Amino acid sequence: MLGAIEAGGTKFICGVGTKDGEVLERVSFPTTTPEETMGKVIAFFKDKPIEALGVGSFGPIDPVLDSDTYGYITTTPKPYWSNFNVVGTLKSEFDVPLAFDTDVNGAALGETLWGAAKGTGSCIYITVGTGIGVGAMIDGKLVHGLSHPEMGHIIVRRHPDDKFEGTCPFHGDCLEGLAAGPAIGKRWGVPAGDLPKDHPAWEMEAYYLAQALMNYVLVLSPEKIIMGGGVMKQLQLFPLIHAKLKELLGGYVQHPSLNENIGSYIVPPQLGDNAGLCGALALSQMALDRGF
Repeated sequence: MLGAIEAGGTKFICGVGTKDGEVLERVSFPTTTPEETMGKVIAFFKDKPIEALGVGSFGPIDPVLDSDTYGYITTTPKPYWSNFNVVGTLKSEFDVPLAFDTDVNGAALGETLWGAAKGTGSCIYITVGTGIGVGAMIDGKLVHGLSHPEMGHIIVRRHPDDKFEGTCPFHGDCLEGLAAGPAIGKRWGVPAGDLPKDHPAWEMEAYYLAQALMNYVLVLSPEKIIMGGGVMKQLQLFPLIHAKLKELLGGYVQHPSLNENIGSYIVPPQLGDNAGLCGALALSQMALDRGF
């Protein structure tokens, strides 16, 4: 039995499952203070005979194993969570192998093993919700470097009709500041999910997200792009993004996946709402395989 934690900025989801990605039990609760939230996490796993634990967390985090702050959530704008030691807290309670990465890297791994990117060697997983995060698998490996990718904070061109200042506390009008759920709600004065499907907000949203995808395609050339998160439940966004991306690329990259097959190239997560939790299960299996 493997343990999995999808540590989100809005809610935590904890679960247990198998090495094949089957979720056997799950529970969710709001993300409040670290003490209260982690207390609930520990209580959930206390009586579970887990062999390993995987954590896919909101960020920024430190996923570098030999770093002094490995396992920490670092400069997050989420109140109370800056510089919190997630791995240390869990290791003090559970003596099992543990893997820690971003929630989107975990989701990319899960979708590669069991979902929409199965059979590929590379994919990116984008979540568009409270924030925007992007995880990447390239040549069968999760992408890390100095830390982890932060592709939700790239700079994009402004829509000609957009005067909104942006919501990112670090960069103002970066991609997340212009296109995450809170930005949509603040710009239009209505929560994103309450906007009509034909509202001009969605054309503007597609304009920003397609620019991001163009950059990811040109830099990483992934074999599959998976887009999840609360905003992407507005399924009318997918054809708008497909059309805008083709327009932006202008025929420069010649491949069927970017032309006639674009509808099966940029897709929702096949694992659905379990994408993040299954990703954490995949991280748990990774920890078990390496033995720590």
